[in-house]
Order: sequence, then C-alpha cells, then structure tokens
Amino acid sequence: MSQTSAMPEPREPFKLNVRGVIVTDEQFDRLCRENPELRLELTAQKELVIMPPTGYETGRRNMRLGRYLDEWAEADGTGTATDSSTLFVLPNGAKRSPDAAWVRQERENTIPKDQREGPLPLCPDFVIELRSPTDRLIDVQEKMQEYRDNGALLGLLLDPFERRVDIYRPGRPVEVLDDPETVGGDPVLPGFVLPVRKLW
Repeated sequence: MSQTSAMPEPREPFKLNVRGVIVTDEQFDRLCRENPELRLELTAQKELVIMPPTGYETGRRNMRLGRYLDEWAEADGTGTATDSSTLFVLPNGAKRSPDAAWVRQERENTIPKDQREGPLPLCPDFVIELRSPTDRLIDVQEKMQEYRDNGALLGLLLDPFERRVDIYRPGRPVEVLDDPETVGGDPVLPGFVLPVRKLW
C-alpha cells in the first residue's frame, strides 16, 4: 500500500462568471499583466478562473517537472517545452495554462514568430497538470479531458497526494497508475521518461 502525502481540504479556485459580458483578448491580457501573482484562465463557458499562487511544495514540484521536460525537449529537438505561466488558446475558446506542455516544432512554425509573444492559439501536443492543495480532483480531471478533446495527444495528471498518475490519450480510456516509479512519453515524446517518485 502506497504512502500518501497529507493534503489539506481542497479549496475550489475562485470562478467569476462573465457570461453575457464580452471579455476581449486585450482585457484578459491586461488582467494577467496587472495581476502577475495570480494564474488566470478563461473557460470555454467564459468563466474567469482565478488561481492563487502556489505553495512551497507545489512550486518545488513544478520546477523539477519543468526541468525534466525541458531537458528532454532540448536534447530531442523536435518541439518546445513551456512552463506553467504559458497560456494557450484552445480550439474551443478556453484559455488554459497547463503546468508543463510541449508543442511539436511543425505546429509551432505555423504561428508567425511575432504572434508567439502572446498566447499560442492551439492545444499543446503534450500536457501535464500537477494537482495542488487548491485543486479538486474532479476539476483537474475535467481540464485533462478538455485538453484531450481539443487535440492533445498525451496528457499526464500527477496527484502527489494520492501518489497516482492518470494518463490521457485520444480514443482510449484513462489509464491510472498507482505510485509508479516512472512514466514514459512514447510514442508522442520518444525516449522521455518522467521520474515520478522524485516529484512526490
């Protein structure tokens, strides 16, 4: 039986319903710039999601997670890795910031370079969400489904509190791994191996 980390009662991120109010890209960008301590997302239903800054342990895990993915991406050379502050505009209109993501070079190249300074208008090929104490599991699972529905080829939901990994692939049921030592990215990310237990 795997040992789990103590987790406080999840606090649902604050959602501001802006249905009926048009939030332009410029307004959303301004909100993000003027509130750099917050992570802001906009759902496909036009709910503004306000997430608090991460705690120490989540920040440590995020840093390590990003390093593993970026080192693989640099060595592989076929795409670009991004961190948790990177915003993507999904085909359904949602504006999301996965904890880590990777985009194939040929898809990145379809976006003019000057437009890449802003949110990238596509769904990443690979996404990782790392559950934090503020996340309800159902909310993060729904976000992972959204990535898959919008074109992600592989998604990992890492839950350090239950020590489990949910794997999302198109057209397949979610695969749940209990306390794996590692998780591989083949065939989407050939040779990428995430040492999951080092994140717990």
